[in-house]
Amino acid sequence: MSQAVQLFLLGQIVATPGALAALEHAGQGAHELLIRHVSGDWGELDADDRRENELSLREGFRLLSAYHLTTGEKMWIITEADRSATTLLLPSEY
Repeated sequence: MSQAVQLFLLGQIVATPGALAALEHAGQGAHELLIRHVSGDWGELDADDRRENELSLREGFRLLSAYHLTTGEKMWIITEADRSATTLLLPSEY
């Protein structure tokens, strides 16, 4: 398996209580999702949101990824524009 390329800094990694509970319920760790996020695998985003992330990479704006857990629940990962923090959260917690 090839090593993922880190495209940006994650900063402090935090997760909401709902995100932690969803990951535990799914039997998944945050690590696999964070690797996808930081390597530019934005998950289940539409073409417009993918283009926005590519612009955000170049210009230093906020980055968003969306993934479905094994339970089918959706998880978002958001990295702040200044790359100071990355948050795992459920869409309902936004």
